[in-house]
Amino acid sequence: MNHPNSQVRFWAVKTIGKIDKPIFQTELLKILETETDTTVKREAVSSIGRQRNPQNKPLLFKALEDNDPKIVCRAIRGLFVFENDKEVEDALKPLINHPNEMVRTVIYKEYFAHKTIARDALPHPQTHDFLKNIVVNADVIDALKSVPDESVHLTFTSPPYYNARDYSIYQSYEEYLNFLNDVFKETHRVTKEGRFLIVNTSPIIIPRVSRAHSSKRYGIPFDLHPFLVKNGWEFVDDIVWLKPETSVKNRIGGFMQHRKPLGYKPNAVTEYLMVYRKQTEKLLDWNIRSYEENVVNESKVADGYETTNVWRIDPCFDKIHSAVFPVELCKRVIQYYSYKGDLVFDPFGGSGTVGRTAKSLGRYFFFTEKEPTYFKYMKSKASSKGFFNDIETKFLTLSEFQTIAKV
Repeated sequence: MNHPNSQVRFWAVKTIGKIDKPIFQTELLKILETETDTTVKREAVSSIGRQRNPQNKPLLFKALEDNDPKIVCRAIRGLFVFENDKEVEDALKPLINHPNEMVRTVIYKEYFAHKTIARDALPHPQTHDFLKNIVVNADVIDALKSVPDESVHLTFTSPPYYNARDYSIYQSYEEYLNFLNDVFKETHRVTKEGRFLIVNTSPIIIPRVSRAHSSKRYGIPFDLHPFLVKNGWEFVDDIVWLKPETSVKNRIGGFMQHRKPLGYKPNAVTEYLMVYRKQTEKLLDWNIRSYEENVVNESKVADGYETTNVWRIDPCFDKIHSAVFPVELCKRVIQYYSYKGDLVFDPFGGSGTVGRTAKSLGRYFFFTEKEPTYFKYMKSKASSKGFFNDIETKFLTLSEFQTIAKV
């Protein structure tokens, strides 16, 4: 136990920890008080916890005071085995205010994260019939007021770019971010527990008004991120959509001529798909197990799936809508983040590509689209054979939607 080599001490502690006798408890307490190597000290706490001996509780209480959060967490784990023990609960619950995030997370999950599910809540795989294959011509905030909690399985959208399109004029960048904050706060409410939000966006350039002024670049995905996390979305992944250089606006032309430092402006060939999950203490396995086995098997992704977070996909262009999702992009997102029979939501429906793709993959879709031009475009296209995969789609005003939501 006093050997100069920490590895020897580690194995000595591990061996002693298997012997549940009072004399060795004294030795383990001595280690907690004097050991300087954190690996050895962590093993001492783990050994004490594995014994599941109520007489060891004072040793574990002592470990809760350690400065190493990993030691604290091992002590917490050792104390969790003493269920319905008021002494243990009184020692652990105050750790919700511990300075270390890892410790707070463990305590929150154990003592503070339980929530009551409404009696009329639908089973996890199901959604409301009135939301299936619907396009609503309305502001998304107004429409979502009629959508019950936990109705949507996946949201995939590309928000309007700040003052870069005719349909997105805001008084300030702050107003724009606050608008998106409100949208995704409501989206969080209507999203099923533990399910996903994928936001496609990228930094945007606002052109200069004259040569006496400079253009301005706004980092939308980075500025939006803090709002989402604050409102209960857990960041999962950043996927980079890589487009051919020939498909983007040329910004490097001036630099190619003069090659002067400070004037370098690379061509922007990427956009971000920021992947978030509605915060929950339940693991993904809980979501998966809520589906019937045949649905899980039928929804499995076929060979040829993307293995990296860089997706090389050509963009699409449309004379009506200038920012159209490529079908391939939609297919990947919907296949990777939803099951057959799920409801896919797009708060900025645009040209309807998300819905068409969702239906082709055996999902339902629910859109809101404020701009009448795009709403009429989708409605006119719906009469075309195969546009929405020959599935009846309802195109509703806000009042019509509110009416069916109340039925």
